[in-house]
Amino acid sequence: MASAKNQKKWRDKNRLVKSQLNVMARKHVHDDLQNLADSFSLRGKAEAVTFASFVARALIQRAEFNTDAARMLDDFANAYHRDRDVYGN
Repeated sequence: MASAKNQKKWRDKNRLVKSQLNVMARKHVHDDLQNLADSFSLRGKAEAVTFASFVARALIQRAEFNTDAARMLDDFANAYHRDRDVYGN
């Protein structure tokens, strides 16, 4: 973990455009993020989280005018809610 001085420096530099997200997640979620990073040439798990958010947003936008994408999005949401205890904290 970065020192308090380095953390303050990061926060001061990025305070208008970024906020730090500290989350506890199961090990398999960390493994999935690392796999995303490796598969899509990302710079690590933090960028994999950003990429996952980007992909979700793109799928939501595509679902607005594509019934196959809308069905896929509904299937993903239903599966997640059904198995939430496996994926959640």
